[in-house]
Amino acid sequence: MNIKEAKQEIKNTVAAYLRKDAFGEYVIPVVRQRPVLLIGPPGVGKTQIMEQIARECKCGLVSYTITHHTRQSAVGLPFVKTEVFDGREYSVTEYTMSEIILSIYRARRETGKKEGILFIDEINCVSESLAPTMLQFLQCKTFGNQRVPEGWIIVAAGNPPEYNKSVREFDVVTLDRVRQIYVEADYKVWKEYAGRAGIHRAIRGYLELHKEKFYRIENDVDGMHFVTARGWEDFSHLLYSYRELKFPVTEDVVYEYLPHREVAEDFLAYYDLYEKYEEEYPIQEILSGRVEPAVYERLSRASLDERGMVVQLLLAALLERMHQSISEKRLVDDWYLFLKEYRSLIEDAEDKRKCYLKLLETEEHSLFDGLTSGEISKEEEGCRKALLKFLREAAPKGDGDAKLCFGETKAFFDQRKGAMLLQKERTEAATEHAFTFMEDAFASGEEMVLFVTELTMAADSVKFLADYTCEKYLKYSEELLLGARRSELLAELRKG
Repeated sequence: MNIKEAKQEIKNTVAAYLRKDAFGEYVIPVVRQRPVLLIGPPGVGKTQIMEQIARECKCGLVSYTITHHTRQSAVGLPFVKTEVFDGREYSVTEYTMSEIILSIYRARRETGKKEGILFIDEINCVSESLAPTMLQFLQCKTFGNQRVPEGWIIVAAGNPPEYNKSVREFDVVTLDRVRQIYVEADYKVWKEYAGRAGIHRAIRGYLELHKEKFYRIENDVDGMHFVTARGWEDFSHLLYSYRELKFPVTEDVVYEYLPHREVAEDFLAYYDLYEKYEEEYPIQEILSGRVEPAVYERLSRASLDERGMVVQLLLAALLERMHQSISEKRLVDDWYLFLKEYRSLIEDAEDKRKCYLKLLETEEHSLFDGLTSGEISKEEEGCRKALLKFLREAAPKGDGDAKLCFGETKAFFDQRKGAMLLQKERTEAATEHAFTFMEDAFASGEEMVLFVTELTMAADSVKFLADYTCEKYLKYSEELLLGARRSELLAELRKG
């Protein structure tokens, strides 16, 4: 299965294993709660989905890469104690608590979550001294003489032997006690994720043209050559920073993330053209509705690659505006809820300013608790921190009349709300201008299909278009996407 299907299956497993009966007992006895063993090639997202699963299931998460540990940290350190048997005293060996088990108890204490997931990565790549410990862990759910607490589900991940020379095969006794899930790289699933994660538009455009180069692992006389989903995503982060800092992107830099010479060379050639067209095509003017006839003339003679890159550049600029607009709207909406609560409390408060600051402190504690428990994503963290910054700036300066204090802080809100509404109007206009340009330049061709498809899949545009009815988007999404899907289904049927 692909990583999206694997994620859903693990979520289903968590729900099933943590289900309780009327007496508060687990419906599936702990002894029958088989550990989940994810097996798949490196870089497909096995590790990455665990934080998402824990957050969506609202449970705790303790994560370990077991190859970084010794037998002592996994099992615990030995110490000598005395026992009395039949009147005689004997020295016996005991073990301190495993570092991994200790981490679970600490997580329970810090987050308040009594149930969660213990994730062990690279479980089949352990050293020879740790191998028996891992077998015992999967078979008995223990590290040394310490058992994994009830309510904590075991998920482990490993690579198939063809990808890692350090892999140790599990015996039948162990495999008969786990649930094996085999994960494969899937470009279509990654494409959906890439839209939500904001993977650089140049990378997404390149892979849309060269899907076969999304994931490759090859071995020849010169060694191992590979590209993975993880490599593309990590490189995307670097690419954003290099562009901002105006650093050159060389073949060696690309190769550091995509160590497959053919792919690195090919992507760099594409990226050089991407930057060239970014300079030559007036994307911001297009979004403002000002397009010179020469632009249409050039596109009519342009190659398929050039036309595709222009669409990608237009999408990147439009989605950036949509992202900013959505972020502003969320900030204003959250700010409104804060002011609404402040208004309900201010009349009865002795000190109007202290009342505001107390409410602000509650918001700060809520953010801290959410970060500690892992329930707040990185994106949400950024939004909440931005809101707190503005709330601090908008705090009333004195402790006067309730109406004056509220009016003082509301003035800051009204200013921000006005800016948000203006930005929303401009983004709506930019969306209309983008569709007009696409119609005039490409009509209903493949470029329009690509444009509408990307808007349909990108998280930012989905949120923006849900709040703003764009008639042209509705028209083309119905005409082109349904038609494209129908053609795909017919092609599949003919193959069958």
